[in-house]
Amino acid sequence: MRDVASFGTDETISRIVEQYSPMLLRLACTRLGSTADAEDAVQEAFLRLLTSRPVFRDAEHEKAWLIRTTLHRAGDIRRRAENRNLPLDALVDVPAPEAPAEADILSAVRALPDKYAAVVHLYYYEGYSIKEIANLLGVPAATAGTRLARGRERLRQMLKEDE
Repeated sequence: MRDVASFGTDETISRIVEQYSPMLLRLACTRLGSTADAEDAVQEAFLRLLTSRPVFRDAEHEKAWLIRTTLHRAGDIRRRAENRNLPLDALVDVPAPEAPAEADILSAVRALPDKYAAVVHLYYYEGYSIKEIANLLGVPAATAGTRLARGRERLRQMLKEDE
């Protein structure tokens, strides 16, 4: 367990931000499409970390907590945009990948329901195994595998419709 007294040190906070920011930002961008909104989601996750000061069992628990918190914050931002009747496509400012197929796939991943998009993103973009994803999201491995399979199937259907 981490020493709670040392949690708030500048070194610890700097390490956590440097270590996890790029991955959390990619994850939030996939869910939101807007770099500014993704940065807000990650910032809110780090603020939650600083205010709640959770005690982590190990580095994996720390990472899982940050991923789940970022996904929750991104979901909150997405719902607020939907409640204001703002189309998320209007907020997108993430540069499109060079290959058109990659842009189509990324758009399709963004359009998936959150529970599928998170698993697809963590598996394909971050390189986690199903077992690791299950641990990160706090779900059984079978659930993570099912969500990945269903997410893939929805992606296939979406991409076929676009052709």
